[in-house]
Amino acid sequence: MTQLSRTPVRIRDPIHGTISIARAEIALVDAPAYQRLRAIKQLGLADLAFPGATHSRYAHGLGTLHVASEMLANATRDFALEPADALRLRTTVRLAALFHDLGHPPLSHATEAFMPPVAALALGKWQVGPSDRRATHEDYTLKLLLDSELTRRFDLGVTPETGVTAEDVACVVAGRTAGRPLVFGGRDFMPLCRQLVSSELDADRMDYLLRDSYFTGVPYGRYDHAWILENLLPIEREKAVYLGLDARASFAFEDFLLSRYHMFVSVYYHQVPIGYELMLKRYVDTQQGEMVVPSAVEDYLYCDDVYLWHVLRTSKNPWAKRITERRAYRALVEVKSFDGDPTPGGEVDVDLVLQALADRQIDAMAHSAKGALSKYFGAGLSLPLGARTVDPPLWVSDGGRVVALDAYTPLYARYAGAVHLRRVYVAPENAAAAKAILAGLRTR
Repeated sequence: MTQLSRTPVRIRDPIHGTISIARAEIALVDAPAYQRLRAIKQLGLADLAFPGATHSRYAHGLGTLHVASEMLANATRDFALEPADALRLRTTVRLAALFHDLGHPPLSHATEAFMPPVAALALGKWQVGPSDRRATHEDYTLKLLLDSELTRRFDLGVTPETGVTAEDVACVVAGRTAGRPLVFGGRDFMPLCRQLVSSELDADRMDYLLRDSYFTGVPYGRYDHAWILENLLPIEREKAVYLGLDARASFAFEDFLLSRYHMFVSVYYHQVPIGYELMLKRYVDTQQGEMVVPSAVEDYLYCDDVYLWHVLRTSKNPWAKRITERRAYRALVEVKSFDGDPTPGGEVDVDLVLQALADRQIDAMAHSAKGALSKYFGAGLSLPLGARTVDPPLWVSDGGRVVALDAYTPLYARYAGAVHLRRVYVAPENAAAAKAILAGLRTR
């Protein structure tokens, strides 16, 4: 009897009910690199607008592992894999899903702009792009997987039992082909594995939409999770296995797409946490060296939300004090426009507002964001397989006819244009004067 075949540990979860963790996986979950995610909130500063949004990256990783396992089971149910091959495939997918967000900095995306140059991480062949670019949480994920105490836990407890190495998992997380191929029975399962972790229909999004919707108390992230899972199927192309969806679940998939779109506009870009993020940037820009995201793995393990709030609370910087005392800059105006609008600037010219405020010596902060239905559509999805430079395609099976997903659903074309949000923030003590200036501009 192998270690992974022993009775699993069961974890209660408000989204998925019970999540099972195999005994060999427990050593990885217990590793400091993953336990660190307990102290990093999934939605950063969103709990300042949605008080229930205090859930962690730790819980999200477990949920993503659970969903990825279900997706893999449904998408491969018709394949008769050898037990050792099935174990290796399942373990690779589960651990890639578990660790996909391993490298997030404090408050998740809110502090990613403060990371050091990627060269400081010494990623070697795993580095992509110029050495002077800013590191991302994906870079830190690779560093923690490939060069930390977590790597040694793979070598001691997982690899001998399953054949799965930390590099195998890193390849799936990063979408690389540097590791050993996942070819079983003459079929390449790497495209499917990659899609389960990062694609238009991945376990990451399937978990975070439900989880974020639940904890923020909004309905926008809900979708027919069970029906989508039930209708997943494999599509074989050029001796490779891809993720497919039965056409009868196409409406559920469209609802899934819209859920992400609506969550971005209503939750992820909510004006309150964005205002705090702008002040956080002001703090870092005006207090060089006080808040540092370390490049050394051992130090990064202690770089979490607790560390950041300690730095802010002990700082004498006025922006740090504003954040900790919750004296946030407030949104004065928001302009929403869409690609193709005849008047893309909206009813108010944000640049004129900023200039008018500056003329009156009223400090203001501007923020712009773009929300799109998909980050994949328009990036090469309709190209032939050999010409694609993006993640593998998703397919729809309709009565024996197999069609690329973006060609099957009209939703992509209908929402091809992105929504653009521009906001101007001012201090609450200047709000009345700023509103008077804005009113004057609107009456011109």
